[in-house]
Amino acid sequence: MSTVHINLGENSYDVIVEGGVFQRAEKELNLNRRVLIVSDSGVPTEYAQALAAKCKTPVIKVFPDGEDHKNLATMEMLFHAMLDNGFTRKDCVVAVGGGVVGDLAGFTASAYMRGIDFYNIPTTVLSSVDSSVGGKTAVNFGNVKNSIGAFWQPKKVLIDVDLLKTLPQRQISNGLSEALKMSMTFDKELFDLFKNGNPFENIEEIIYRSVQLKADVVEKDEKEAGLRKVLNFGHTIAHGVEILSEGVLYHGECVAMGMICMCAPEVKAQLIPILEKLSLPIKTTFDDDKVCEAIGHDKKAAGATISTIYVPEIGKFEMRDLTVAQIRELLPMIK
Repeated sequence: MSTVHINLGENSYDVIVEGGVFQRAEKELNLNRRVLIVSDSGVPTEYAQALAAKCKTPVIKVFPDGEDHKNLATMEMLFHAMLDNGFTRKDCVVAVGGGVVGDLAGFTASAYMRGIDFYNIPTTVLSSVDSSVGGKTAVNFGNVKNSIGAFWQPKKVLIDVDLLKTLPQRQISNGLSEALKMSMTFDKELFDLFKNGNPFENIEEIIYRSVQLKADVVEKDEKEAGLRKVLNFGHTIAHGVEILSEGVLYHGECVAMGMICMCAPEVKAQLIPILEKLSLPIKTTFDDDKVCEAIGHDKKAAGATISTIYVPEIGKFEMRDLTVAQIRELLPMIK
């Protein structure tokens, strides 16, 4: 069993990365109470049902797959489910799914009766290496991604690599893009594993090392006051492109292109062959004006500039405040 401990004082928790850990969820999580199991239609139904069989009083709620449903209306539906079933502050929410499920379930848990226990069981590579760790929860609002949310740390995260092996390769690559992102800013050895090895054959090691990296960052900067902003490498442009693609492009695919725009030429020369190895896109089509408009709404905006991350060499980063006009000049790299 590979366990990463996230040390956040009273908000500390463990992330277990192991094949088969889902099968003993009742031993790892406190399910001897009312449990709201949240999933979406993109997740195999047997996962939620298998977990429900391990709970004392389970309530399963499944919402339609997709970013469009990560909103206040879905959150309200979950609130009604808990109220109607007599949930108290001693009960809990468990997310079984990808990042959309985790974000929504976590935010719901943070707000219900001013906060109840939350567990996360990610079922995608993307949510395993990124959103399942760190406590950032949110919904989309007003066509702005993650514009309403809260920091709400889970009590435990179970990453069962066996649940990930049946994913389509495109979904696996989508998640590996976020792990690649972390290697570029913090870990040259992990980057070399992407560069010289077969990432698809090393998924468990990549996930474990990515969680270790994120744990270190979150411990130093839980509320994104400084260092944690580095995890946004590639995301400023990615969010704009992702919103405009309306679901055609996955999040990690957009991050891949966002990274191309925000690194030194010699870094870009190493990055692109890896993206091609992972079958991740390096170019797309979009309206520059609309992407810039979306970027202008970015949460990382502060007045006239947006805080961005630039990689001058593998394993290092610089924080740069750029105007939307300066970011616009970078967009031709991915068109």
